Amino acid sequence: QVQVAESGGALVQAGDSLTLSCVVSGRTFSGSAMGWFRRGPGKEREFVVATRMSGDSIYYADSVKGRFTISRDTAKNTGYLRMNNLRPEDTAVYYCAVGLPTLALIRSSRGYQYWGQGTQVTVSS
Repeated sequence: QVQVAESGGALVQAGDSLTLSCVVSGRTFSGSAMGWFRRGPGKEREFVVATRMSGDSIYYADSVKGRFTISRDTAKNTGYLRMNNLRPEDTAVYYCAVGLPTLALIRSSRGYQYWGQGTQVTVSS
């Protein structure tokens, strides 16, 4: 059984930076991926960024490209989402997910089997 737990959400001001963490426990498989998704107030859940656990491929949503960076510490089984130059429209609950998505589903929530509870990020203007 794989468990996922994200943390690090906070209330920040526009232009600030914030780093979210995602701790993964349990067995993961070659080809697994870690994805970050978010759900803003009154919005559908949307893809933010994903990476294969091997680290050889990273996929960003256009809305965060150049501002957000995903990274991993394999020794700690932890992934990180570094968010720079935050905007009010980045306000959302951020979810970390782990799974075995195909390339076609790596940007889709349907590609991920294990989800964290979410962590709130609020960006004030």
